[in-house]
Amino acid sequence: MVSKGLPSREQALELLKQKHCSSVVISHCLAVAELALETASYLEKKGLKVDTKLVVAGALLHDLGRSKTHTVDHAIVGAEIAKESGLPEPIIRIIKRHVGGGITTAEAKAFGWPKDVYVPETLEEKIVSYSDKLINQSKRMPINDEIERLQSEGKAEAAERVRRLYKDISSLLGNEE
Repeated sequence: MVSKGLPSREQALELLKQKHCSSVVISHCLAVAELALETASYLEKKGLKVDTKLVVAGALLHDLGRSKTHTVDHAIVGAEIAKESGLPEPIIRIIKRHVGGGITTAEAKAFGWPKDVYVPETLEEKIVSYSDKLINQSKRMPINDEIERLQSEGKAEAAERVRRLYKDISSLLGNEE
């Protein structure tokens, strides 16, 4: 579907539909992309170098794997679909690194995932993961809602990673908490 370059918004949405993502997932991806674009644009205005086209494409496609599973494995499944679809490596990395504020090597091993890096490293990866944590279905929510959800599920480490990611991006935005 897509070869060398980044997919346009229309191409990304078409891929989600072709892979049979639900309308709920597509609405979520659109909301994440909207917040991610706002965040990236604001950071650009503050003088940071951000690839906003990558941020939008990655945000639109971050939940591509939900076409097949709604478990944490959607990150791995989505990365594989993206690879098979000829998407560029930076999008594949956003997809596989967006969950839980990042997945540690030990967690990835416990999930049976291939050895790889599953923690957002680039600013673009962090913006998509940050934006995803602030969107519940297609509505914005306070970060504490996500942190409390993770804690109530016994995922204290993930909750702390989400908190750190939120603080990192918030401090770049100038929102000191």
